[in-house]
Amino acid sequence: MSTALEVLRPGALETYKAPASVRVLPVPWRDPQTVSKQELARYIGSLETACRENPGSADLRTCLGMAYAMNYDVYKSVDALEAAVLLDGTHFFAQMKYAELFYRLRALPKAEEETLKAVNLAQNGWELSIAKRQLQEIRRLIRDGTQKPEWNKPLKTPALVLLGMTVILSLIVVVLK
Repeated sequence: MSTALEVLRPGALETYKAPASVRVLPVPWRDPQTVSKQELARYIGSLETACRENPGSADLRTCLGMAYAMNYDVYKSVDALEAAVLLDGTHFFAQMKYAELFYRLRALPKAEEETLKAVNLAQNGWELSIAKRQLQEIRRLIRDGTQKPEWNKPLKTPALVLLGMTVILSLIVVVLK
């Protein structure tokens, strides 16, 4: 599990070879608002190349998912983070960032489920506090009603009724003319 978190400069990513026992997550910027689109695109490109060269690295997939999220590319971010979680089911940061993405998208039931998995993966007090803080915020938002509604009912019957009413109204208009 996570034994270290090292901050690398963006140029160091090309020479990235992670030891099996150490989790290295390159974090080139502290404030995402200060990153130019060109620099972010270069960084995403180098991460994509690194992921192709190291297809089994959950660290790189996690970083790629975070970079896609910074670029507002939600679908690619979900895919990359999901791949990271599938590659290493014990990777705290992959699970945490996957849960955080759902939290930011306000898919709160899914975010809560994934954050609970991250809580169970936490290896130290710092990781546990991050996961518990996020879980607490998710539950507060659920309690306060700040979530998207779940579409869990079929729409077949209302759609057929609407279609039927439209046909009937069209026939009435044609007959009355």
